[in-house]
Amino acid sequence: MSSSLDAYKQEFLEYLEIERGRAVKTVENYDRYLVRFFTQARVKHPKDITETNVREFRLWLNRQRAISGETLKRRTQNYYLIALRAFLKFLRKRGVTSLSPERIELAKVPQRDLDLITRAELNRLLEAPMQAYKKAETDAERLRALRDDAILQLLFSTGLRVSELVALDSDIDLSKDEMSVRGKGDKVRVVFFSPEAKRAVQKYIDARKDLDEALFVNMGRNATDRNERRLTSRSVERIVKHYATRAGITKKVTPHVVRHSFATDLLQNGADIRSVQALLGHANIATTQVYTHVTDKHLKDIHSKFHNKKQ
Repeated sequence: MSSSLDAYKQEFLEYLEIERGRAVKTVENYDRYLVRFFTQARVKHPKDITETNVREFRLWLNRQRAISGETLKRRTQNYYLIALRAFLKFLRKRGVTSLSPERIELAKVPQRDLDLITRAELNRLLEAPMQAYKKAETDAERLRALRDDAILQLLFSTGLRVSELVALDSDIDLSKDEMSVRGKGDKVRVVFFSPEAKRAVQKYIDARKDLDEALFVNMGRNATDRNERRLTSRSVERIVKHYATRAGITKKVTPHVVRHSFATDLLQNGADIRSVQALLGHANIATTQVYTHVTDKHLKDIHSKFHNKKQ
């Protein structure tokens, strides 16, 4: 990779982070995708990027295997193409001659299946931490149960992404029924507390004795370093999985599944799709529309009531 192409890439990554407000992790991913393409396609200058080497790269991607041994999913392959297309758009804005970004078409992917749990399963999941609280024998166990109850109640009440949840600080204002969160693309949106979520978070905060700035902290024995006190997304995933098992749920349950439950609960109770889009922080309505095919249960009732009825 030539220094000029490397310089353009660096400018592009800085543009993403500073001007577009993309998360650092997103910028790192784009960097990795582009380096993989530059290396595999052996391009040295922007003008060297052609439809031919893009097509050859797509063939190469399609034949790669993931750690599991399976070929890369179309959705994963598209991540590389999205990064490359964004880079080409950046080059065009800078007046640099290269392949037109419109020449890159994404692979069609099947509609993503939603991982859903039933309302009964959701209720059991939400009740599991307080059941653990009642059985706790030490103050540490009780505090952990209160923390986990606050996590689950807050996830379901707000529909927060797990990354947004772990970023919350302990100075959270519970005097109101809402708060602002900064989500993907550094975009701010308003989310709302249910009475159950407010009570759970308040009980957890009242029981805490530490002064850590993070709202949700690691309570393990090794969590002595202040930089390691804040729970990670992976830690919250383990917590949700733990209580799903305790609740007797055999399906895979993650924080994102609780977010799905938040969205479907709103739609099933009459919320319009645009409002749900805003509450979830989706930039594109198409992302939210994946929920509609599982929430139109009333259509079955209409079909049964009106179809093939003899006059």
